[in-house]
Amino acid sequence: MACQEEGLLLDEYPKEKFWEILDLYQLDGYWYSGDVIPGMLAFKSEFKALSDDVILASSMKTGTTWLKALCICIMGNQRKNDRDEVDQLEVKNPHDHIKCLEYLYYFNLLSKLKDMQSPRVFNTHLPYSALPESIKNSECKIVYIARNPKDTFVSLWHFFNQILPPNTEPYRLEKAYDSFIKGIHLFGPFHDHVLEYWQESLKNPNKLLFLKYEDLKRDPKGEVRKLASFLGRPFGDEDNDEVDKVLWRSSFERLKNLEVNKNGKLSDSGVPNSSFFRLGNVGDWQNCFTDEMKQGLDEITCKKFEGTGLDL
Repeated sequence: MACQEEGLLLDEYPKEKFWEILDLYQLDGYWYSGDVIPGMLAFKSEFKALSDDVILASSMKTGTTWLKALCICIMGNQRKNDRDEVDQLEVKNPHDHIKCLEYLYYFNLLSKLKDMQSPRVFNTHLPYSALPESIKNSECKIVYIARNPKDTFVSLWHFFNQILPPNTEPYRLEKAYDSFIKGIHLFGPFHDHVLEYWQESLKNPNKLLFLKYEDLKRDPKGEVRKLASFLGRPFGDEDNDEVDKVLWRSSFERLKNLEVNKNGKLSDSGVPNSSFFRLGNVGDWQNCFTDEMKQGLDEITCKKFEGTGLDL
């Protein structure tokens, strides 16, 4: 889409500054950067889901990289040639294997859709309400991963500070926190995003699987078996070694230390692969939050999720 057309489009939406470096625009209650909106609108109107597509959905920094790596292993989408034993996770970052749909449309990489083998696996950060009707009404599967909002925020703060332009001072935690609790961040508000997918998973559990990052950390074997069954690739009772292999191949420590993730960059955005591997822990927020910050975000979370049956 031409820049002039983009400008005319963006002028229609409420605007806020994100961390003093990025203009965000509000559309249907959610905040997006100017480069996302044209791709999002094209994706919503043009994408035709296939019945065996898999959509990995998430807010930002909730475990998307891990979920992609797990699905690459489970679905066999590592593009491995039967005549060799090359593990494609050693060749490309999980985000280069499983593309974000709204950015495929923005960067005009639609030829990749035509070349993809079935079943196709995609990612999106869009809220459920913004998904194309072809996804909602087809037999394709959706997997959503959620995470404790405090850890999500801390991971988001570190991530964006890592990819700031050179010689840019890190953005202050307190100011980033104020933006987060107001819902003014990419694909925010966080709580509304999570609730949309949670409520849809209750209505249609055979179509939408709702995972929690903390559950994957607590019971990785059980959660991987649940994920594989949902994807139609169940492990048998005797397949413990196969489950262990999936967990090893997709593990944080292994991926973080692969050469491609230490030195490579994403092919479309140029974001360093290393920026997706910081700690991968549960509870890191305790190293950053004041008591007041914890209380404030906990109160918002309790109020938003009250009566929904969701506990993060």
